[in-house]
Amino acid sequence: MPNYIIQMSGAPGSGKSTLSQKLRHIIGGVIINHDLLKSFFLDNDIPFEQSARLTYLFQWILAEDLIKQGHTHIIIDSTCNHKETLDQGTALAQKYSYSYRYIECRVDDIDLLEKRLYNRVSMRSQRSSVNQPPIDAASDASYFEDYHTLFQRWINNPCRPASDAIIVDSTGSLEDCLDYVLKRITTSSSGQPRQAPISRSHATDDL
Repeated sequence: MPNYIIQMSGAPGSGKSTLSQKLRHIIGGVIINHDLLKSFFLDNDIPFEQSARLTYLFQWILAEDLIKQGHTHIIIDSTCNHKETLDQGTALAQKYSYSYRYIECRVDDIDLLEKRLYNRVSMRSQRSSVNQPPIDAASDASYFEDYHTLFQRWINNPCRPASDAIIVDSTGSLEDCLDYVLKRITTSSSGQPRQAPISRSHATDDL
């Protein structure tokens, strides 16, 4: 198996962290938890926007250090809303001859996202519900945009690679999602995004 840098993506509540943890147990990877880092900065009185910038910078410094320490698989558990995130990940992979994989957890049902956010224990940097932004985000107007519009934009206009994206319908069972992702990670590039054919009749709240 080649070495991997895996970039997770998806709206809040789509299952990125749950799938990351399961994937780590299978491939033996190390997870860089974006929300944990950002919450640390917030807990140390760094303003929200500055904490966001520092976290994105620090996660790539940390990823490179983990590669230098000899870790073979790095999982970036963060949103991927900007091309810069893709560029930094692919550049780091190229520098150290790692394979870059983008995994997008997709949930089109905002009511399901709301249910998942409500039921989880949120970190300081996270939303506690679809229409409740992080407590420290008062100065960031984008977090107070109409929640339905904001989530639809995250769902309908993700920042993903032009080809070879792994797109998993994470309304399905965790086992089905994990099985699909593992198969696609090791599949050679087809030049087109890959989407999991998960039956809606078996949809659960596992993620």
